[in-house]
Amino acid sequence: MFNPVLDGLPENAFPRLANLIAGIQPGGNAPPILMSLGEPQHPVPDFIGPILASHVAEYGKYPPIQGTDAFREAVAGWLNRRFELTRHPVRSEGHILPLNGTREGLFSAAFLVTPPKKDGRQPAVLMPNPFYQCYAGAALAAGAEPTYLDATRGAGFLPDIQALSPDLLSRTSLFYMCSPANPQGSVASIDYLKQLVQLARQYDFVLALDECYSEIYTRSPPPGGLRAASDLADADAIEPFANVLVFHSLSKRSNLPGLRSGFVAGDTRLIARFRNFRAYVGPTNPLPADAAATAAWRDEAHVEENRRLYRQKFDAADEILNGCFGYFRPAGGFFLWLDAGDGEAAALKLWREAGVKVLPGKYLARGAVGDPYIRVALVGPLEETIEGLRRIWRTLGSG
Repeated sequence: MFNPVLDGLPENAFPRLANLIAGIQPGGNAPPILMSLGEPQHPVPDFIGPILASHVAEYGKYPPIQGTDAFREAVAGWLNRRFELTRHPVRSEGHILPLNGTREGLFSAAFLVTPPKKDGRQPAVLMPNPFYQCYAGAALAAGAEPTYLDATRGAGFLPDIQALSPDLLSRTSLFYMCSPANPQGSVASIDYLKQLVQLARQYDFVLALDECYSEIYTRSPPPGGLRAASDLADADAIEPFANVLVFHSLSKRSNLPGLRSGFVAGDTRLIARFRNFRAYVGPTNPLPADAAATAAWRDEAHVEENRRLYRQKFDAADEILNGCFGYFRPAGGFFLWLDAGDGEAAALKLWREAGVKVLPGKYLARGAVGDPYIRVALVGPLEETIEGLRRIWRTLGSG
């Protein structure tokens, strides 16, 4: 009755956390502080509600798979501005497809590009370790072997791509890369991204770049995969983004996780196959959501304000956690990746004694690479976040 392939899916991190603290009352004399889930809590942009209300009649229409022209034009304009794609601009026709958030597209990508055999063997799908569990689930469901590439402190919390063997690369169908990374916040440089693109083209696999945290940074804007691909392409290249797909959404950038609006952009051959696949699966975006998303991609003021709010919290973390738990200010994203010695024991202690909920790093990884860590999400209000960080410091000591 059941597909045995799915028995190998990684256990979801949040049910594991629920089991860890089941039956334990949160400690402390103040309300609990939840810092485990990466759900943005900053205000929704004030223009979203009126746009949804003004388009409410469009809920009575079937939305097109490719989204509206206005949505794709807004996305193309944003990509070209944000990543300075002047040499090979993204086009609204052919290069872009809307998604129900990035997870839907990231999961679907494995089905599009994983053949039964690659180089005569079971295909491999590569991903950083720790990893977003969607990547592993997609690989298994598509019949591939999930291959975990340790992203350790010594390697800058990025996979060591120089260590990848030709034997592995020759059977690779897909390489998932998240930059800024979840959970460590590490950012792949433009040179690193170019090396990935070159490998994808040399060994004929698809590079799926999860860039959903790209607009949350406190110093330099993270570079993007489309720019790396464009820089490597000839000036007259017919397909400048060959073998590359990038994924973005409004969940983190615009505090709109519930809108479920994102997009995939890149290689026109892959986008065409994506469109055909989604026509069968059917996860279209409602027209009012497309209208609201169009406005969000055209506006940067709310994104700048969002970054300002995160900057305040990272400034507080710099002060409170400096010198503790291997603390470093991440280059992007909104997580802290703290070395607590034993992440699972630390998470249990924080809940029992301080009423702070964090996620053990081992729940996001295979092997021991995540065991010492806890992931702390700085998504709540400033004062609540400051109090949570102080409780972590008081409860776990100086690290």
